[in-house]
Amino acid sequence: MVQQYESPVRIYKYPFELVMAAYERRFPTCPQMPIVLDCEIVEDAISNNGAKRETTRRCKLAVEAPYLFKKIIGVDVVFFIQKNFLDLKARTLNIEATNETFSSRIEIFEKCRYFAHPENPDWTCFDQTATLDIKNFFGFEHSMEKMGMKQYSQTTQKGKEIIECFINELKKEGVTHVDRWKEDGSAEPATTATTTVSCTNEKPPLSRDNSILDADYIAKHLGQLSPLQESKLVQFRKRIEESGEHGVPDFPTLLRFLRARDFSFDKAATTLQESMQWRAEHRIDDILGEYKMPTVVEKYFPGGWHHHDKDGRPLYILRLGTMDVKGLLKSVGEDELLKLTLHVCEEGLKLMKEATTLFEKPVWNWCLLVDLDGLSMRHLWRPGVKALLRIIETVEKNYPETMGRVLIVRAPRVFPVLWTIVSAFIDENTCSKFLFFGGPDCLHTEDGLEQYIAAENIPSFLGGSCNPSIPTVAEPVPSKLFTRCFLSACPCTLIHEGGLIPKHLYKSDSVEENNGAHPAHDHHGLYKSIDLKPGQMFELIIRNTDPKSVLTWDFDVLKNDLLFALYRTDTAIEQSFNGDAFSSVFDGADFKEGVNYTKLEDKVKCRPKEGVQGSHEMATAGTYVLQWMCPPSCDGPAQLMYFHEILSSANYKGSMTSLQSGFSSNSLQSR
Repeated sequence: MVQQYESPVRIYKYPFELVMAAYERRFPTCPQMPIVLDCEIVEDAISNNGAKRETTRRCKLAVEAPYLFKKIIGVDVVFFIQKNFLDLKARTLNIEATNETFSSRIEIFEKCRYFAHPENPDWTCFDQTATLDIKNFFGFEHSMEKMGMKQYSQTTQKGKEIIECFINELKKEGVTHVDRWKEDGSAEPATTATTTVSCTNEKPPLSRDNSILDADYIAKHLGQLSPLQESKLVQFRKRIEESGEHGVPDFPTLLRFLRARDFSFDKAATTLQESMQWRAEHRIDDILGEYKMPTVVEKYFPGGWHHHDKDGRPLYILRLGTMDVKGLLKSVGEDELLKLTLHVCEEGLKLMKEATTLFEKPVWNWCLLVDLDGLSMRHLWRPGVKALLRIIETVEKNYPETMGRVLIVRAPRVFPVLWTIVSAFIDENTCSKFLFFGGPDCLHTEDGLEQYIAAENIPSFLGGSCNPSIPTVAEPVPSKLFTRCFLSACPCTLIHEGGLIPKHLYKSDSVEENNGAHPAHDHHGLYKSIDLKPGQMFELIIRNTDPKSVLTWDFDVLKNDLLFALYRTDTAIEQSFNGDAFSSVFDGADFKEGVNYTKLEDKVKCRPKEGVQGSHEMATAGTYVLQWMCPPSCDGPAQLMYFHEILSSANYKGSMTSLQSGFSSNSLQSR
């Protein structure tokens, strides 16, 4: 297997000619690289009036390997051929190196390049690539690959230090400037001019165009990476650039997808390309400018950005315990809640970039604080959990490694039930970032919340002081989004307390508004809504081929009374609805109760503003019918919003005693 290494660009803040003078001092031996025992020049040719020079060296290197391994292969030293192609006019040096020893068994090819910085001619850039292909090496192919790439990555780390060391030697000798080559060949090898090398005329680093990764950019924006991680990041970008059709993301995004897949090119590329396609299809890049928060969300969604944690991560606070999940879903729908979540994630990406600038260190993930005070069984409402799992799945796929830490505070006893359901859908690495604080006394204890968030940034409803002040920084904070986290008025006041959403804000469509179309039309992909005239009946036909599966339902009566019942039959029934029909499918001559069909639940009267949840184990195969009827005595149409789901017998794990909820005794009101 061919192993490949590719380094990020190193930048020397010295002119090319001075760097070349330092480079020549590496030969024939270099104290900083003791494995180089000798370098002999075998060819040296100068042409084009001194502008070009081609030099070939035979380098002798010590074998850095265990004693037993060296005895097996029978050598203590190896030889490499290095060819240098110097072009003083173009201000480039290209270096190629190949192994001479064991060339029939191993192919090592290294290519390095020094070149003048394209944006600042007084700086010099350096990059390198290498490949290692071990064909046959005494049965030690795999070990040799690992040892070779490890050794190579270690030596590449020393490269910049070596050039800097020799430049300092030149300075001590009074050499601080080397003239550029001229057409007449009048440039001197080196001078002792008093002009010092200046770095004040700084221009943007190469990575500003998002095409070249330089070491300074890594330190400022990505943090500490190993040489092999740097190499994989450079190669990954080139792979996406070659195969992608939606542009190339910035380096922090590329690195997040690589980390999420343990630096596996294939897995990371597949995930990233799918995410880029998803972003294009859903116009995610425009969401910050186009998204308009619904009024219901503004008034009742209990979440918002709030300062930062002690590591500089933007902090988002979600008061899940006071969130009316059912009310939000029924008033804005699952798709709108997903869009809200994506907007928050995009805000998070922007805030991380701004925090990196503000705190002058890499900040590439954010912190989530979830307050569970008030969490109860109503939050375990199945449609709400289903929507949550869809949101988690979407975020996990498209925003990997953006969550730095999740702080769960004031978790009640019911929380383990919810966590058991949700954690199965969260990446294992993300799950490891969750920290749990169970009681009210955990905030200020020695191992409490103040370990991670400064006391002045803990909101008052969690017992913090939260006395924010505008930080003193060298430059202004880049955007209003981040600035609002430092307003003199505490930003936690922008985080709503939540609470129940009035049912008159629920959305419902009517038969009349849809010109007599099927009344059970889709409502935000989760609920369906119908209007029933007095005496009118709607029946939902469910064909079950999975004995012991579980039928679950949830509905709200928005206007006037409704009667609800559940039936079962072995007769095949077609789903149909006539807006003017008032009869049941069981009213025909072919149906007789107790013979052709069975009533599983007697008709239950459900009043306006009542929410009902229930379930039934479908013990046998057959056709099940959920029936709703607007009583003839009603003074107007009834409005219904409903949801149903079938839990398969294979996936359902639990006690039917706790699940079953017959309407005779266990109907549940949501309000």
